[in-house]
Amino acid sequence: MENTPLFWVAFVAFVLAMLLLDLLVFNRKAHVVKMREALGWSAFWILLSLSFNYLVLRTMGKQPALEFLTGYLIEKSLSVDNLFVFLLIFSYFRVPQEYQHKILFWGIIGALVLRAVFILAGAALLAKFHFLLYVLGAFLVYTGVKMATSAGEPEIDPDANPVVKFLSRHLPITSKLEGGKFFVRKEKLLFATPLFVVLVMVETTDVVFAADSIPAILAVSRDTFIVFTSNVFALLGLRALYFALEGLMRLFHYLHYGLSLILIFIGVKLLISELYELPMAISLGVVGFILLMSVVLSLLLPKAKEELQLPTADDSADDSSL
Repeated sequence: MENTPLFWVAFVAFVLAMLLLDLLVFNRKAHVVKMREALGWSAFWILLSLSFNYLVLRTMGKQPALEFLTGYLIEKSLSVDNLFVFLLIFSYFRVPQEYQHKILFWGIIGALVLRAVFILAGAALLAKFHFLLYVLGAFLVYTGVKMATSAGEPEIDPDANPVVKFLSRHLPITSKLEGGKFFVRKEKLLFATPLFVVLVMVETTDVVFAADSIPAILAVSRDTFIVFTSNVFALLGLRALYFALEGLMRLFHYLHYGLSLILIFIGVKLLISELYELPMAISLGVVGFILLMSVVLSLLLPKAKEELQLPTADDSADDSSL
């Protein structure tokens, strides 16, 4: 396997084929994703990712394979924290379960494009301006500290989202859902539906997610192929992971602090890289240990039941807010 334009085209074609298979075959009709189906797809994407990791090991060597696995774990763990934001968005807008998969599908399409731009731009800047490595390291430490000291409960406020505000001012929006449609035509006028507003919320919040995850993975590897593919495989399994963990996400309340420690660790690793290059195997072990302890502590020291309650639709918004 070589990092050549031909291979990039082949990889992108493979990703598009998988997405089309998902959209046109397996999930052609809107339906509620049950736990068994979600767990099956989650296992499929994880096995596919590990198989690709083995391919990297056999063709590119141990170091790239360790970088891929570390990047994949970081992106996957950050995704679990981000999935809670999606859960709050769906609760706020009262999106029926059968339409959530469609929103996540198109949201991930947008995320893949956005991440590709971020990765290519970030890698190019790091290659040209070496001092940016220290800026990146300091940013990761700052982000980790900020995450650790925050309440850990993201607020969902569509009125404060500049993109949603722009849509509300310049695009007519229906007052209720129109099935699974993003747009409908009424009296020769094109209207956006609340489902499209939810999609915009998901896409714009991913910009914030990318600001955390892309720098973290670029700190692990500066090989654009490794960074991009680890991101892609983590994102492709995001929808299945959402439905598999939907009822459990609030139980992992210490994961938030574990992720902050990972960002701080990666940032410090980058800052001291000129003095001491920490072996990738040790980095992978530290990341894995922090994630494991975050989950174990969350299960051993659960929150009170009232703290685990999600806001109801009545607490969040009514139809007029759509």
